[in-house]
Amino acid sequence: MAAIQVIQRNAHLAGPVRYDMVEGREGKIARAIFIAISNTRRGAGDAREDEPTSIQWTLWDRQAENAARYLGTGSHVNVVGWVRNHRYEKDGATVYGLDFTADEVDYLDTRAEREAREGRQAFVADMQAHETSGQAPARDARPARRSAKA
Repeated sequence: MAAIQVIQRNAHLAGPVRYDMVEGREGKIARAIFIAISNTRRGAGDAREDEPTSIQWTLWDRQAENAARYLGTGSHVNVVGWVRNHRYEKDGATVYGLDFTADEVDYLDTRAEREAREGRQAFVADMQAHETSGQAPARDARPARRSAKA
């Protein structure tokens, strides 16, 4: 089966990076999976519309570890990889699928953007935890405001 190169530009992650260790040929190896969504513009003039494209990418080894460490919901990335088709038998039926494996991931967010996003996500998680427990959040649970530089 042939592998075909796939390039996804200006995408953002639709959810968190799922990271785990799986058994490889030479022992345990790191694997990360994320879903990236990008918009493609189709048509011209007034008929022009966005068409979202969602791809579930798999990363391996050191690249998987870095993605789990630095990427999260909303992260902006460029991904270059390849797609391969596969099939297997399940309950007597043949199941067909596509596997997208990333070779390169460009991290497009600055460190400040990443830290701000992580702060917002932590704040929302804290608020949701307090809603379910019925307790009011601590005063310092709000994200710190950035001061304007003169």
